[in-house]
Amino acid sequence: MDIKVLGCSGGIGGGARTSAMLVDSDVLLDAGTGVGDMPLADLRQIRHVFLTHAHLDHIAGLPFLIDSVFDARIGDPMTIYGRSETLATVQKHIFNWEIWPDFAQLPDVHNPVIRYQALEPGGMVEIAGRLFHAVDVRHSVPAQGYCISHADGVFAVSGDTATNNTLWPLLNSLPDLKALVVEVSFPDEQAALAQAAGHYCPRTLAEDLIKLDHEPAIWLTAMKPGDESTIFEQVQAAIPSRDIQMLHTGASLKI
Repeated sequence: MDIKVLGCSGGIGGGARTSAMLVDSDVLLDAGTGVGDMPLADLRQIRHVFLTHAHLDHIAGLPFLIDSVFDARIGDPMTIYGRSETLATVQKHIFNWEIWPDFAQLPDVHNPVIRYQALEPGGMVEIAGRLFHAVDVRHSVPAQGYCISHADGVFAVSGDTATNNTLWPLLNSLPDLKALVVEVSFPDEQAALAQAAGHYCPRTLAEDLIKLDHEPAIWLTAMKPGDESTIFEQVQAAIPSRDIQMLHTGASLKI
């Protein structure tokens, strides 16, 4: 599996792009603003989008993506996966004919360019030899992470989450876990805000990483712009024994 980081920031500014990762050439994990930097020819190869949740930094690029590839998806619809609550929110508040057209009804209801497929925590979908396993996490809205298993190993992404007891048992059940992308959005000085918003800070991430039995490469994502260096230094100080790196837009991970 080849994973390209299209965006991994908790906001915009100074070239920052929000959450989106391309798996091989046909699958997106979230569809934040980073999607907009892809060439049109590459956008047309995307067949599947897995959403962790419905917050704007994870879906902002989705309406424009579908609009840009509309002609290419007639007769070959793009599938949008996520929790039923996530899909309902996207349909009600984005693809509602007021904010954006309802592409599940275009060009007509019998031949739409997108289709929704609910994937609840614990559910699995296999796509071209890759098994996508959804796992419940704890955020301010219904959310989930994904573990992607392939013959060469397992790649996992937490999505947005705070302290939880659901992600780590699944990761521990996957001995071939090669890499984990995990969010840590706020510095320790804003721990109360992180808790209220359903995010990790370095201290709470360190407390949860104790639950992980394996030693994958760990990549940090979703840091608030301007706080990246502080957050990374605090994580390194709190978890000196782990292989932890800061994710950046344009990075390529091979599993």
